[in-house]
Amino acid sequence: MASFNLLYATFTLLLALLSSSSTFCFAYPFGWGGGGGGGGGVGVGGGGRRPIGTQTYSGLLPGFYGHSCPQANDIVMSVLERAISKDPRMAASLLRLHFHDCFVQGCDASVLLDDGETFVSEKKSVPNKNSLRGFEVIDEIKSELEEACPETVSCADILALAARGSTVLSGGPSWELPLGRRDSRKASLNGSNKNIPPPNSTIQNLLTFFQRQGLNEVDLVSLSGAHTIGMARCTTFKQRLYNQNGNNQPDSTLERSYYHDLKTVCPKTGGDSNISPLDLASPTTFDNAYFKLILSGKGLLTSDQVLLAGNLGKTMQLVKAFADDRALFFSHFGRSMVKMGNIGPLTGYNGEVRKHCRKVNL
Repeated sequence: MASFNLLYATFTLLLALLSSSSTFCFAYPFGWGGGGGGGGGVGVGGGGRRPIGTQTYSGLLPGFYGHSCPQANDIVMSVLERAISKDPRMAASLLRLHFHDCFVQGCDASVLLDDGETFVSEKKSVPNKNSLRGFEVIDEIKSELEEACPETVSCADILALAARGSTVLSGGPSWELPLGRRDSRKASLNGSNKNIPPPNSTIQNLLTFFQRQGLNEVDLVSLSGAHTIGMARCTTFKQRLYNQNGNNQPDSTLERSYYHDLKTVCPKTGGDSNISPLDLASPTTFDNAYFKLILSGKGLLTSDQVLLAGNLGKTMQLVKAFADDRALFFSHFGRSMVKMGNIGPLTGYNGEVRKHCRKVNL
């Protein structure tokens, strides 16, 4: 069996190499219903936009499933369409899953694992507990992929495909997506507690968290733009309303009418699970309104508003530039998503392709 697995992995990699025509290229112009070379490069049906050209990183290839599971992206999109139609918040939840996965021991689907014999699930960490959503959608995608292409598409790649698909279905950009990640056999509760930026981060703290992952100021501002969709719990912004600096006063950078509106959603005591949109202008549409709101003092989280109020020249300039130019934001967001998706992937013979995303193979 070991020799067969080795032969199969080698065969799959060779086919993937053959199906990827160039290291630097634009994605194949397929619509969502047309196969799309296994999900690496696809267009946006009806929208006229084309995926953003990006560098293919060593070990990951846009055409990785071109022969072994060419329908992979179509299956992912089909499940996403149903899930997001039923619950529009799900798009943001799936984007967040990919982010919380990649920032902890790389993009290896460790965030999906339940408790194992030798580790505690990352789902129990402070940033994730009672917060992360979308696991059932990933389970459904995996189930359909296993039926179509058994033991082929990894859970880590499902997270990356789901993040891109959720962005597109919310009106955002597509991008050429390198694939071929494999799944870890362990999770890191400690890593999850240490490596995911908290919502009350200062600008310097945010930069430290991102630079630790090989990401820069442009990536920080671009990826923060994912908050153009989704909701946040009261507990993540209550400090701004009542005791921002330990003096029982609100955050002075909050626009006053917005501050009063938030107080009705998030009382001083209780209500921690009440939710408010991260982008009050268009909470289910992926656009650049998030940056416009920051300019008017209506960023929901401290970590949103400090992109401007932190007085760091580069991030301030980017907030203003993205507020003025949606296409510029979309372009940078796609590039930064690819960059984030290439944090420490398991490739080749490392890791495994899980049969069930919540547990390692026996």
